Amino acid sequence: MRTLGIDYGDRNVGLALSDVLGMTAQPFETYLFKNRPAEDASYFKDLVIRRGVGEIVIGLPLRMDGSQGSRVDKTKAFARWLGEAVGIPVVFWDERLTTRQAHNVMQEQKVRMKDKRSVINQISAAIILQGYLDSRRNDADMP
Repeated sequence: MRTLGIDYGDRNVGLALSDVLGMTAQPFETYLFKNRPAEDASYFKDLVIRRGVGEIVIGLPLRMDGSQGSRVDKTKAFARWLGEAVGIPVVFWDERLTTRQAHNVMQEQKVRMKDKRSVINQISAAIILQGYLDSRRNDADMP
């Protein structure tokens, strides 16, 4: 079973997938909302089926002090919609500083400026997903 990581945005959704063992996260693609709920739902349903996704992790955009703002409400609404659309569990993961980490990764990898916009959300989604996978593995290692 794979886990799908999501960096949610109003227009772009960065996606990352775990390997089947749930050890590593890889950037997958960026989905551009069509603003046609049935078409958007169909995309995610198909992705879940084709890739064998059994769980979804969505980055929760908390403020630096840990409080919730309007972005959290939008993200939770999207998560409810997505969970109903695909019929699998959706969990949240703190995404504070993931965009900064993604920029650092792109700088280290010398990603060209014109390519940055298309991959930033994917890298952020992979960072969110990897954090979740690592915590789940660490929890399993606890006595």
